[in-house]
Amino acid sequence: MLILFSLISLLIWLVLFFAWGNFWHTWESDFDRTQFPPPQTWPAVIAIVPARNEASSIAAVVKSLAAQAYLGEFSAIIVDDHSNDGTAELAEKAVLETTANPRIRLIRATELSNGWTGKLSALNAGVLQSSDSPPEFFWFTDADVVHASDTLERLVSCAQIRKSDLTSLMVQLNAETFAERLLIPPFLYFFLMLYPPKWTAAGNSRTAGAAGGCILLRRTAFERIGGLSTIRSEVIDDCALARVVKKRGGKTWMGLTRASQSLRSYSTFSEIREMIARTAYTQLRYSSLLLVGTLLALTLAFLSPVILTFSTNIRVWPLALAAWCLMTASFLPVLTYYRLTPVWAPMLPLAALFYGYATVLSAVRYWLGRGAQWKGRTQARRSSP
Repeated sequence: MLILFSLISLLIWLVLFFAWGNFWHTWESDFDRTQFPPPQTWPAVIAIVPARNEASSIAAVVKSLAAQAYLGEFSAIIVDDHSNDGTAELAEKAVLETTANPRIRLIRATELSNGWTGKLSALNAGVLQSSDSPPEFFWFTDADVVHASDTLERLVSCAQIRKSDLTSLMVQLNAETFAERLLIPPFLYFFLMLYPPKWTAAGNSRTAGAAGGCILLRRTAFERIGGLSTIRSEVIDDCALARVVKKRGGKTWMGLTRASQSLRSYSTFSEIREMIARTAYTQLRYSSLLLVGTLLALTLAFLSPVILTFSTNIRVWPLALAAWCLMTASFLPVLTYYRLTPVWAPMLPLAALFYGYATVLSAVRYWLGRGAQWKGRTQARRSSP
């Protein structure tokens, strides 16, 4: 039986390593290392930033938008989503302090309608405000993300040269504390495993991933999908948006960047647990069967190789060790991307165990009617029988 488990683990890693969309080849989707020729004309862009209780970061975000060295027509709308921590006041102050304040404005989100998640409702409010002068592109970015001054210019160039309808960037998360260094690089690793960028960009693949912190969406594609109301109830809104864009014949592309960074800190194990638990069971479509399958897959792929490597059976441990080596090797590029030492690579199974625990917690909260909690809102309630 142990031989069977070790063989299955090795087969899993052979498939993941050699035939799973090159998900671990971070250099292939490194946005910062790619040069994009500028378009002949620069299209009009409107950035829309939903903000709910983001007092600690909103001023830096406003200044980041004001500093965009974009050659075309550009404006930004900050949508205050019923904040109670002074976010709106700090945003207004930051706008007045910038030299680009005429092109950045603050609006208040309308009351949350039934069937809408908070972020999508706020984004939609921003889109509606832009209807008088519709742009060629919407730039959806989060209220805790700051961008380098050339980010928008490079995003538009990338979208135009690739003819992408949806272009997104996975911004860099903080990895400073012990908990972050152990668990944040695996967050990127598991995300890429679920949504390999190569498959996301392929027109013949159903995989459609996107990173909600930075999405450039062509207006024609937005109109073709019927607007944000099409995905209004989605908790994992970024991937849902990419999925519907691709389903309607659009092209999607996703890359990685260090030039855009999240200001949000997940410095403790409990904070990272909450981040994972918020959407983990949603990712499994609230299916108990998929939950069991996921836990089994995590065990076979990440835990069994480690456990069985220490077997005394000569026919077991070489297979398990080979699987562990493939696992470790596939994780190294993500650590390099985060500029972390390779010593963290063998600890990926510990991270997988933590993610499994957070996923179970996510399911339990959903069953208790407290799913997808975010800043005082429960966004995924269990349907009544």
